[in-house]
Amino acid sequence: MCRSIKPLFNFDPPVTEAEIQAASLQFVRKISGFQRPSKTNEAAFQAAVADVSNAAARFLSALETQAAPKNRDAEAAKSKLRRRNFQPSI
Repeated sequence: MCRSIKPLFNFDPPVTEAEIQAASLQFVRKISGFQRPSKTNEAAFQAAVADVSNAAARFLSALETQAAPKNRDAEAAKSKLRRRNFQPSI
């Protein structure tokens, strides 16, 4: 999984359109292998980002949970601690 794509469900405040767009862009970059597409592929690339964004927004709005919303700052701090303690295998 692309490490820069973050979980977006069940946060307070709720996910924004910009966050969904950023995750969608990272996903399309990952599966296409393009950081920036050529002019020839630009339209297809942007259409894919828009399609993924729309699908992700519909999906996130359809999800339900009984769990309390997560705090963004607390989750970011936990993630930072995990990265700091990560020992890559050699």
